[in-house]
Amino acid sequence: MTGRFITFEGIDGAGKSTHIAAVAAHMRDAGAKVICTREPGGTVLAERLRELILHAPMDPLTEALLVFAARRDHVRQVIEPALIRGETVLCDRFTDATFAYQGGGRGFDTAVLAELERWVHGHLQPDLTLWFDLDASMAALRRAAARAPDRFEQQDLEFFRRVRAGYQSRMDASPQRFVRIDAAQPLDAVSRQIVAALEARRW
Repeated sequence: MTGRFITFEGIDGAGKSTHIAAVAAHMRDAGAKVICTREPGGTVLAERLRELILHAPMDPLTEALLVFAARRDHVRQVIEPALIRGETVLCDRFTDATFAYQGGGRGFDTAVLAELERWVHGHLQPDLTLWFDLDASMAALRRAAARAPDRFEQQDLEFFRRVRAGYQSRMDASPQRFVRIDAAQPLDAVSRQIVAALEARRW
């Protein structure tokens, strides 16, 4: 696969989704063909599963299985074909989110998550992960001002602190893939951090 796979990660309210369109425009200006997508979601089937994941009550194992089922369809139908065509894929969340939310937040067995990861897309990992890191209290204030909460966004601060710690663990395990973005900064400062990360890779 000759394309580039860039993922955007962070707790709800960190602002990552705000910057995806700007990154897409930046890379298109440089001549890249870019696809923007998201998880859970990205295909008709995965979007249906997304609604269940975000709104239907379920236990952590069911939640993890649905997340990976949506991801399997997304990888096969969207991500892998685009990378084979040499395109750049910008994805709002990927498997790091599962380790952070289901592993860190829910306390689900990360060994099981690692096995599911291997089954679903073990050969495929992002080329770059931009982690929008933000204190859980500040993220909660942003969420409250932005929208009605889904099942995850209704969780307490301790849940999101565990999610943030889950992201830190993923970064510690793959420091060459991750770039930490200080999401507490103003929008223009966050944008400069992103551009610097891309330029460091000559993208």
